[in-house]
Amino acid sequence: MQPFTTTRRRFLATSASLGAAALAGPRFAMSAEGSVLKLRSYSVFQVLDPAFMLAAPEEWIAGAIFNKLVAFKPGSNWETELDAAESINQVDDTHIEFTLRPGIMFTNDFGEMTAEDVKFSYERIIDPELDSPYKGDWATLDRVDVTGKYSGVIVLKEPFAPLWWSTLPYGSGNIVSKKAVEAAGGQFRIADLPASSGPYMIKEWVQKQRTVLVRNPLWNGPHYDFDEIHLIPIEDEKSSELGFEAGDLDWTWVSVSSLPEFRENPPEGSKLLESPSLYYVWLGMNVDNPMLSDIRVRKAIQRSIDVGAIMDAAYFGIAKPSTGIVAPGLLGHRAENLTPAEPDFEGARKLLEEAGHGGGLDLTLDTLNKPTYLTSVQIIQANLAEIGINVQINVHDSGTFWTLGSESDGTTYKDIQLFYQRYSMSPDPSWATAWFTCDQVGIWNWERVCNEEFDDLHNKALVELDSAKRDAMYQRMQDLMEESGAYRFITHEATPAIYRDTIIPGVRPDGHPLLRHFRKA
Repeated sequence: MQPFTTTRRRFLATSASLGAAALAGPRFAMSAEGSVLKLRSYSVFQVLDPAFMLAAPEEWIAGAIFNKLVAFKPGSNWETELDAAESINQVDDTHIEFTLRPGIMFTNDFGEMTAEDVKFSYERIIDPELDSPYKGDWATLDRVDVTGKYSGVIVLKEPFAPLWWSTLPYGSGNIVSKKAVEAAGGQFRIADLPASSGPYMIKEWVQKQRTVLVRNPLWNGPHYDFDEIHLIPIEDEKSSELGFEAGDLDWTWVSVSSLPEFRENPPEGSKLLESPSLYYVWLGMNVDNPMLSDIRVRKAIQRSIDVGAIMDAAYFGIAKPSTGIVAPGLLGHRAENLTPAEPDFEGARKLLEEAGHGGGLDLTLDTLNKPTYLTSVQIIQANLAEIGINVQINVHDSGTFWTLGSESDGTTYKDIQLFYQRYSMSPDPSWATAWFTCDQVGIWNWERVCNEEFDDLHNKALVELDSAKRDAMYQRMQDLMEESGAYRFITHEATPAIYRDTIIPGVRPDGHPLLRHFRKA
């Protein structure tokens, strides 16, 4: 079986043209009428293999149908709790002992979860033949030693600082059945899921319409409140808001443009939840494109963008300007940018003149077709017009946009110039910097910046256990990004959600749902 050719980083790649189509399907019972929970997802679901999951919402499902040794706890603080593990202990920098909780059964007659399944699940991600895009999540894994039916030791080649925050409780920490995956040919998508082990299992999957989870009768762990969980893929936030008001959803993220109105006049029987975001948004520049190869041109663009105006017009004052790709409150967050906060049009014009573009130049700017982004790029367009740069905005659906900078998807990576981007991260800063290394050029590094110092710092920070030293490394990496002129950091956005007062949402500190932890009020 050939490896899948995309990753969860392309979290919106196949979710175009949803919204109205999703809501046009059959309506589901309200939670108040039965034990059914209905949530909106911002993308479709395709792959649930932990080695190849495409979208963050696929991990929402994986968190309900699989188990990890440890998982994130719901709440406002980043904390983990035991999941499949009965106990787990890091005995030194490179050895983690674990014991599984007995009686965790895989569906479809694939038997009880054992330490052999843990070994298989983690070692397959670093298998060169599998070529998982998430092998970096287990970057220093040597092996997993099985010491008993339920016990084993995770053995690292060298310390790995992100292990507890971006590996074990994330997608790469999911445990699959060795027998089931081998019987499936080594990989699987959602349509051919061979076995699950969590409190829920998949009852129904209709591409671009819904995924229905039901209780797993084999589950022997904690009891959770809902008999069924329905996930409806709706890309457009405005459509999801209409769906919520119509009674078709119990929980959904909402647009920042709607947040002031929801604060003042929330729909009857609803509550708001505002969570800090781990998404990061920036304007990127392709340094290999002839029009942007001169750093003076890139610096001129950096200096011209009025981020404050973007916050006011596109994010309605809800979001705050960012100082890099690492979110506030996390190790590696910078206190301020190197580029002045206010636009410097005069200084930018001088840089363009020095670069031989005193008469101006024409550039393109690519963006997703989302209202917030369209407003943002229109402000950037107006800012750059002030210094003589004429910007043509190219608007794309998600299926097209996420192929633009990818060498494996054609030759558009040569032609893109400016692009308005958003990626996600985990609570560990390595999950932010990982996409801007030299080996990511032509994959997720669309700026095509290759900096040896950046790569060296990224690799050293992975194995550095001194938090102060790691903090300095990640701050320096973001300095290098800004010094290249290829990035103008915009915001970390916000993740407001609206939900029925009949439920208590179970979400991570960044607002992402932990499906099994949703409760009835």
